[in-house]
Amino acid sequence: MYKTILRPVLFLIPAETIHNIINILIKFIFIIPGSRALSAIFFRIKNKKLIKNVFGLDFENPVGLAAGFDKNGFLYNELSAFGFSFVEVGTITPKPQTGNEKPRSFRLIRDKALINRMGFNNIGVERVIERLKRKRNKVIVGGNIGKNSLTANENAVDDYKTCFEKLYDYVDYFVINVSCPNIDNLTELQDVSSLEVILERIMKIRKEKNIYKPVLLKISPDLDSKKLDDIIRISENMGINGIVATNTTIKREGLTTEKDRIERIGNGGLSGKPLKDKSTQIIRYINEKTKGKMPVIGVGGIMSPEDAIEKIEAGAVLVQLYTGFIYEGPFLAKRINKAILKSFP
Repeated sequence: MYKTILRPVLFLIPAETIHNIINILIKFIFIIPGSRALSAIFFRIKNKKLIKNVFGLDFENPVGLAAGFDKNGFLYNELSAFGFSFVEVGTITPKPQTGNEKPRSFRLIRDKALINRMGFNNIGVERVIERLKRKRNKVIVGGNIGKNSLTANENAVDDYKTCFEKLYDYVDYFVINVSCPNIDNLTELQDVSSLEVILERIMKIRKEKNIYKPVLLKISPDLDSKKLDDIIRISENMGINGIVATNTTIKREGLTTEKDRIERIGNGGLSGKPLKDKSTQIIRYINEKTKGKMPVIGVGGIMSPEDAIEKIEAGAVLVQLYTGFIYEGPFLAKRINKAILKSFP
């Protein structure tokens, strides 16, 4: 029903516009008494075999929602009702920012993909905190943090520090985002010298806290093996708890969408089905290099239960959805969890 009736109608509306409308509709629906209990019947599956203890946190199941869907912490309580055990909010920056010029989100329907150049549009860390104070259930919340667009790379560490300190009491884990292709020169922060400065500051702050919060690093799918090796080494040396693999890609390989349309869309990060294999390759590479000692959250191109199983078999301990949730609909998390129970009894 979703793919044959509802999705074609939703896809008549520009991507960012319908995203905002759907968010408001979900918020409104869950005001209705009994809606949460009803949604649990349809979308959630509970089984002790699905519980995963990762980074010292107990995940009800291995399926989460990736950063970018709930940028401002507006909907994480409600989104957990769709079968997600964890929701990553953000990317959050110290100051509010509007992001890049619109239009900035585009569907490639033939490829089951999206191209976006949102640019870390968000309401800023202070306002997000006010929303995180309203947590009403046991969903695990991750805080994906970045720098403001106007902050020079040499000062980026201060933005990450600000978000980390202010959010510390309100999220369950952190993701350091240095890999989004939609902020000018942000991916340069994945270079050894820049990354060491940021992670060293973050780890120092964490040591001063009474409560331990896991810190993960989100990386690009466009890294070569040398840079991947550098990131693995730095992550291990700094005590990073895990890696989120991967962010969106700037490459346009293997697309069936008309070349002239791709060129008209222009810059942006590509997500969805075309990213699946590259993301899985990086997960496998990290798992083999670290002998399974570096936990990986697998994200990128998960459009079916089989895609999720493939990432788990490659070494992912958890998986996240975004584009697949948009294309495949609200039952995808439940379908994946059923497949996990069948594949790993």
